Amino acid sequence: MFGRTEARTGIEPFMNLVAQVMAQEPYAGAERVFWIVDNGSSHHGQKAADRLTSAFPNAVLVHTPVHASWLNQVEIYFSVVQRKVVSPNDFTDLAQAGDRLRAFEDRCNATAQPFQWKFTTSDLDDLPARLDRHHPHGAPRPGGR
Repeated sequence: MFGRTEARTGIEPFMNLVAQVMAQEPYAGAERVFWIVDNGSSHHGQKAADRLTSAFPNAVLVHTPVHASWLNQVEIYFSVVQRKVVSPNDFTDLAQAGDRLRAFEDRCNATAQPFQWKFTTSDLDDLPARLDRHHPHGAPRPGGR
């Protein structure tokens, strides 16, 4: 897990995080590194993808669907951070908040265990057939798509 605190959000802080990660192995020497991001303004659209690839040729920006939940595991992690680190919001300054976040990051990195996914590769293999059974080709899909 990699973290950093910045006074503001935006393109520059996002690219600072990318630079921090991409400077370390195995990312620096990887053939491709996928950056899965939501559609926040600091990393939205083709300009963001081009900016990332220009700075880091092995980086590929992947946007999650606009109206979809982001990555559930990431949302769970941020929920834990909110409850265990950020609340109560009694920081005297950004440095104190950063210190508390980094301590939590260090603890998580020292005790991390792989997630036990419930969606298996067999589930993934079965997904297209399941979708076809519930939404045959040509049949209207939920939401009119």
